[in-house]
Amino acid sequence: MHSKSLGLVTFFGLCLGITACGQSSPTATSSSDASLVPTIAPIADTTTLPADTTTVVPAPVTMSVAFAGDILIHSQVWKAATVNAGGSGYDFTPMFARVKPLIEGVDLAICHLEVPLVALGEKPTTNPLYSAPTEIAWAIKEMGFDRCSNASNHTFDNGVKGIEATLNEFDALGLGHAGMARTPEEIEPKVFDVKGIKVTHLSYTFGFNDIPAPNGETWRSALIDPARIIADAQKARDMGAQVVIVSMHWGRETQTDLSDFQLTNADAITKSGLIDLVIGHHAHVVQKIEQVNGVWTVFGLSNLISYLPTTDAFTPNTQDGMIVTTNITLNPDGSVVVEKPVVYPTWVDKKNGVVVRPILSDLADPTVPEDIKAELNVSLERTRAVVGDFFSPAP
Repeated sequence: MHSKSLGLVTFFGLCLGITACGQSSPTATSSSDASLVPTIAPIADTTTLPADTTTVVPAPVTMSVAFAGDILIHSQVWKAATVNAGGSGYDFTPMFARVKPLIEGVDLAICHLEVPLVALGEKPTTNPLYSAPTEIAWAIKEMGFDRCSNASNHTFDNGVKGIEATLNEFDALGLGHAGMARTPEEIEPKVFDVKGIKVTHLSYTFGFNDIPAPNGETWRSALIDPARIIADAQKARDMGAQVVIVSMHWGRETQTDLSDFQLTNADAITKSGLIDLVIGHHAHVVQKIEQVNGVWTVFGLSNLISYLPTTDAFTPNTQDGMIVTTNITLNPDGSVVVEKPVVYPTWVDKKNGVVVRPILSDLADPTVPEDIKAELNVSLERTRAVVGDFFSPAP
């Protein structure tokens, strides 16, 4: 017999000899010596059974997003803003008042400021080197935008002072930004929170109109390069980003048809599986929306506001634009679903102080003059021919 078995037998025998190891037993003890055996009260069972629990599965979280076309401040625009301000200073807010309801109600609104702001004490400039009054940033904030992409072919137009003036003003107003940098660290991906969803917004441009980076500091902005974009998206994911949105300044000016550059780069970055939504700018005309490798890609939003001349080079469709919205849902398993984008067509009214008009709403507004509605209908058909399948079903 194994020693372990012998030990158990010895212990069992010992227990029998001392009344079941201290537990009184009426069958083993006579009445004559019962008083010698202490009475041991039964031990109450104080064990509490766990309450009936139900595993709570986290609910999906959905955020609404809106994004708009180029904010390109020509001299006619800032001169109209001076009129709005009573002849001194600049007030851009009336220009955006009619489209503000499309922007202010969403969880995340992203604009594209194509030009830098002026440095302190400077006056704004226009083509070919642009800079805009700082008051345009106030209007962007007042309209309800949360952040802007800033990488464009005009990023370096006002040098380092323009970049610093732009980002200093944005910071003062609490506006987020991507695509310009005051330090090498600032161009790196950032993660921010929207309704508990960790989001990264990246911004890139095809070039800088042959203007070299100030002082050779190429980190001041970001060029479109699939390897870099994918690496940045991966950095963002490593930092905890659950949704990655990429703004691309690309395409051929005034051309509705997509360029090979757009198609090639859209394919390269979306097939990485790291990007959830692509937003395009620069062409100054509306371009199509489609899924590339399953990723919704808005190739060209055209202009939110500008004053491009109506000539053979810049046809009337440069006044057409669109504000696009979508919902992005983060599921408990970490997967992301981006809904089909919804288009709200816009038109820049140059005849009434430079006003951005929401076409569908203004067509339904009895106070809008009929001559303006006639032009809105023409613009609407131009935009419908490109992205009509994405139109909002109601004003």
